Amino acid sequence: MSITLKEMKNYLRVDGTEDDTLIRSLIGSAERLCMDVIRTDDTRVLYGSKYGKAAVMYAVNYMFEHRTEADYRALTLSLRSMLFGSRQEAF
Repeated sequence: MSITLKEMKNYLRVDGTEDDTLIRSLIGSAERLCMDVIRTDDTRVLYGSKYGKAAVMYAVNYMFEHRTEADYRALTLSLRSMLFGSRQEAF
C-alpha cells in the first residue's frame, strides 16, 4: 500500500507533471529512510504502523521543499520521533 504519485502531488499541492520523476524518487527515498528508522525491510510493516504513511509523506514534503538546503539529520530525528513506537528492537 505505497503512496501514489497522485496522492503525493495532492499533498504537496503540485499541479504540473514536470516534477513527477522527482516526486517518485523522493517517495522511494522517504520509504527507505522510514524503513531504516523502524528497522525493517518490509514496506508492509512501514505502512502497517500507525504513523508510517504520515512519516513518509512528511519526509517527501521536507525533501521536496528543502531540495537545496535540507538538514537530513534533523529530518531523521523528526522521523525517529514520529515512528518511535513502531521501531523494531533489531533488524
